[in-house]
Amino acid sequence: MNFADLPEIKIVRHVRATRLHLRVEPTQIRLTAPVFCSQRQIQNFVDQSQQWLCETWQKQQQKLKFNEQTLPTELQLFNVDQPLQIKYQPQKPSFIFDSKNHLILISDRQPEQYLKAFIVAYAKHHLPIYLAQVSAETGLNFGKCSIRQPKTRWGSCTSKHDIMLNGGLVLFPQTITRYVCVHELAHTKHFDHSKKFWAEVTKHDIFYKSHQKILKTSSMPYWWFC
Repeated sequence: MNFADLPEIKIVRHVRATRLHLRVEPTQIRLTAPVFCSQRQIQNFVDQSQQWLCETWQKQQQKLKFNEQTLPTELQLFNVDQPLQIKYQPQKPSFIFDSKNHLILISDRQPEQYLKAFIVAYAKHHLPIYLAQVSAETGLNFGKCSIRQPKTRWGSCTSKHDIMLNGGLVLFPQTITRYVCVHELAHTKHFDHSKKFWAEVTKHDIFYKSHQKILKTSSMPYWWFC
């Protein structure tokens, strides 16, 4: 991006300003200057800030374009029968979960980040409980359960039988979440992907291949990566 591509800088002189200050917003660039600051001083300051201005303006435009993507108005979670309605509004808490009314209230300050924060919090509470339930059903025991957000894995199992589950699994149907639980629990018995391992998985999920395919072909919503 060239300096000439930037919008006209709006100069605001303020009696309380003690120094020159540039602020790049998605729709404009503002320069706050002391009342007695000369035009030459302002121009020199802008010239010295050209690279930063171009880079910051470009980032703001990318962010503006990114935010134009539609946020969801409801969420279907893996262990809830009916979708949760989402409302974005001015509020101090990042999110409020009203389980009785199947409603999530999200602060409109940073809605993408706060929506993800709700999902992570929900996952940390519910996924370990669900993993324990699947463990009891299959007879495959595990050590500890942690919930994280890795970019390339849905789960993992250590040699100590500690299992990590991706928090994003709460956004999938329960059959898919269960498959990942079964997969990682099977590793507590076979720490590889041998025939015996897949036989153990099949024993507890005969449709694991279709569930595996859904995971591989599904993509997470854009706000999950904010």
